[in-house]
Order: sequence, then C-alpha cells, then structure tokens
Amino acid sequence: MLDTRQLRYFVQIVESGSLSKASRQLHIAQPALSQQLAKLEDEVGKPLLHRSSKGISPTENGLALYHHARFMLRQLEQALSIARSETGAVQGMVSVGLPATTVSAIGLRLVKKIRERYPSILLNVVEGMSGHIGHLMRLGQLDLSVLFSADIAPDLTIEPLLVEELFVMVPEHSRLVPPGRTSITIAEASRIPLILPTGSHGLRQRIAAEFENRGLPTNVVAEIDSLSLLMNCVYDDIGATIKPMGAVMQEGARGRKWRCLPISDARFRRRNFLYSLPPERLTTAAAVVANELKETARELVDGEAWDGFEDISVLRALEASSVMI
Repeated sequence: MLDTRQLRYFVQIVESGSLSKASRQLHIAQPALSQQLAKLEDEVGKPLLHRSSKGISPTENGLALYHHARFMLRQLEQALSIARSETGAVQGMVSVGLPATTVSAIGLRLVKKIRERYPSILLNVVEGMSGHIGHLMRLGQLDLSVLFSADIAPDLTIEPLLVEELFVMVPEHSRLVPPGRTSITIAEASRIPLILPTGSHGLRQRIAAEFENRGLPTNVVAEIDSLSLLMNCVYDDIGATIKPMGAVMQEGARGRKWRCLPISDARFRRRNFLYSLPPERLTTAAAVVANELKETARELVDGEAWDGFEDISVLRALEASSVMI
C-alpha cells in the first residue's frame, strides 16, 4: 500500500531531477531513497521515471502520479494544520497566479484583505506572464489564477471576473501626443512609436490583430515583457504603450503622472477570467481567497477612483450591439 512518505520522496525526486539531489534535499542516503522508489514502482506496476546520463524525468504515468501526489500532500498538510489549530480558523497556504497588470490593480488590496480577515491563511502570490500562469494552473501548481482567455484549461472552474479597457499611455510630460488631447484615434496610435510586449504575449497579439484588421502598421520601437521596465521606458518618452489601467495604478506612489487616452474610434477590451481548481479539489482556504478576489474585482468595477474597469455584462451588451471592436 502506498504511504505518504513514498509519495513525498517521489515528488522531491521529480522536482530535483536526480536521485543525488533529492537525497540531499530529503537528508536521506541515496541507496535508501532508491529502495523506496523501487517499492513505489513495484506497487504501481509501471515505471515512473526515465533514467539517463542527463538525469531523471517522469514517464507519462509518473507525471500523472506527480501531479496527484503533490495535490494530496498539500491537502494532508492543510488538514493537519487545521487539526492542530486551537481557534478553528480557516487556514492553509493558497497559491494565486496573477499577471503583472493584475497584481498592480488588485494585488495589494487582496493581500490586505486576507491579512485582516483571515490571518491564518498564507497567501502565495505568483506574478508572471499569462502564458506562464496558465501553464502552472494546468499543472495544478496554483489554486487560483486570473487569465485572459476562457479556453486555457477547460477542466478547471472558470468564472468571468471583469473587463478592462486598453488605453494609449504616455507620461504627463510626453511630446508624443499633443497636450490637451483626451483621446486618440487608432490611426494616430499607429503612427506613434510604441513599446509593447513580445509577440508571444496575448495582449500584443490582441493589439496587432486590431491594427492589421484596419490595414494599419504598428510602429514598434521596443518589445519588453517586464512591466516595470516597459513603463520606465515609456516614462522616459522612448515610446507610448497600450495597456489596461492596472499598469499605472501604483505609479502615483512614485510621483509619476500619466495620461491614459482611450481610443476614440475603437473599443479595446480585454476579458479577465478567474480560474480555480474543481470544487472537489479546492480547499476551504482557497475558496475563501477566491471570494475575496471577486469582491476586490467588484470594488474596482463599482468604484469611481479608476476608469477602465467594467462588469462582464457591459461587454456582452457591446458585443450584442456590435459596438465591440
């Protein structure tokens, strides 16, 4: 019969990529670790690892076991943590994957809410490009994530979260857009030097498709996937960018002022979806964080402090009336 020790050893071996590294991480002699691995493979009845001069990698069966074992071990740790708690409070670690602009828009608010309302929850926020976040979500290494497409992992629970408008952004002192302008046409935007994410980024593909559909060129002068570096270059007036409002929501604390110009003859919108593990795999702590995340998103939509955030129903109405571009 499988035991949690064997599963824990196996997970460490896969993550380390070699028996020697895993034995050091686990503080177990390598022969003893090899013996436990052999017992596990005998119990399963199929090989779990490919062995080569370059190291160890899981077989197809081994990879499936790795994902389930990792989840089971996390569940066990949380169950033990709850059992040891004297207060009965919701607790455990919850991993949330957020793209950089989403971190800027809701990250600080979310962390504050969780610390104030659920101090026994350890919130693990992973920031990255949406493609990387989606990959981690598919691997089961995240409990929750915010992504911009509804077809990234169909076996997970997916809920519409909000809609973001995209703006042409320049610093207040920029010479790229005449002072006094409060909006810009898409043709004008095509003539401005732009700093955008690389072509693998979903936002870049969205922007490129819009310009191509109208037969307009894009004057891209730099491609940068780091949000902080991109915005630093834009602030130095090297070029403008096209981003959701989240890109500048933390900039005021640095004393930097921006002009966020809507595109007057096109409605650039980006959907945000909340992904979570299926209900049978979602911990109580993760469900709590999901609700807090949705509440934070509603506050953005309902609040008057920032433009550019809309309820998903607004987008559906625009699409139904063919106003959406």
